[in-house]
Amino acid sequence: MYDDKEKISDPLFPQPFQTSLLATARNKWRSLSAYLGPAFIVSVAYIDPGNFATNISGGSIFNYTLLWVILWSNLMAIFCQTISAKLGIATEHNLPEMCAKVFSVKTNWCFWVVAELAAMATNLAEFIGGTLGLYLLFKMPLIYAALLTAVLTFFIVSMEKYGQRLIEYIITALVAIITLAYFIELLLAKPDWSQVGIHTLIPSLPNGQALLIAVGMLGATVMPHVIYLHSQLVQCRNGDCSIRKKQRHLMMEKIDIVMAMNIAFIVNAAMVIVSGAVFYHNGLIVETIEQAHRSLAPLLGSLSSGAFGIALLASGLSSSAVGTMAGQTVMRGFIHLKININLIRILVMSPAVFIILIGINPMKALIISQVILSFALPVAIIPMMMITSKKELMGAFVNRPLTTFMGWLIAGIIITLNVILLILTFTGNVV
Repeated sequence: MYDDKEKISDPLFPQPFQTSLLATARNKWRSLSAYLGPAFIVSVAYIDPGNFATNISGGSIFNYTLLWVILWSNLMAIFCQTISAKLGIATEHNLPEMCAKVFSVKTNWCFWVVAELAAMATNLAEFIGGTLGLYLLFKMPLIYAALLTAVLTFFIVSMEKYGQRLIEYIITALVAIITLAYFIELLLAKPDWSQVGIHTLIPSLPNGQALLIAVGMLGATVMPHVIYLHSQLVQCRNGDCSIRKKQRHLMMEKIDIVMAMNIAFIVNAAMVIVSGAVFYHNGLIVETIEQAHRSLAPLLGSLSSGAFGIALLASGLSSSAVGTMAGQTVMRGFIHLKININLIRILVMSPAVFIILIGINPMKALIISQVILSFALPVAIIPMMMITSKKELMGAFVNRPLTTFMGWLIAGIIITLNVILLILTFTGNVV
């Protein structure tokens, strides 16, 4: 028998060594966790209700074939969000504020109008998602669901008065709910994992319709409002002005981005996988969120449809809060308007609530919002690449030639795909 007070030692890893390892790991995690948060807020834009509709439609029509599009979309998003965060850390200003310094007053007024319309258009999709989530889960009339979504969104963003960290905790919790819900969906769906792996890594486009859906997935991935917002979210950790501290901050933020965006990738991929495993293999083509919710219950049971509704609600609430925060950043940055913060929030949210209340067809409203976002995206990406390529503005953090080349290449691809989406919209061929 061992004495209770006697410490049992491991001959390979003595107790002091084990304690040292634990202490080192704990300290590293504590150091990293102090920087985690901004990218988790941003990641919500990549798992918003618009992604639900596109991913579910793609999976139900083409099974796992378009999973590679999700992967490449995620890589582009990681790049753009990293550049935005770098701009904020290096300059100690957000992107709209830097635009105000670099470009003329007239140009910034144009930027502001387009960016504000983008924030409002984005909020339209998010509000519809939150409203549908409440409607599907609780059979609540759409009008009351829309008003409740507005109240809940206002509550979330109002928590910002207690510090950005609280907002980060709330949004991260909502992202965790979405992730857990789709983990449950994956367990119930039982997909063919070998086929999932093949189609994630090997690009393929079976026909012209697949190309259209791929354009929809990829072209609408990088959202202009979170490019503006990310450069603002890093400011609360931007206290020390030394280059060494900023370099450490950027390194930690890159880890934050990789973690958060890969969670978003997993959720988006799960949407396609579940849709393929459930709808495609049962011969169902699902084109709307409501249809997906109705179809899940008879195929996988009430737990699956309930998890889907909860994920949609969490997505709608979190992404509408993020869209409202982006509207605040835009309004205060480009033209330095001194407006009460609550009034700004109401202005950003009101068009989405109004459209739902007066009974305009949500699908038509979403098409209009897609057009606005297509116009708005270059207004975010092009100034960002111009500013981060100027040494007099970025100092030691100026883009390297390869970064500049990759940035303009990615910007060109995204903008080209959005132009294609725009053309498809006006010709009546929107997916």
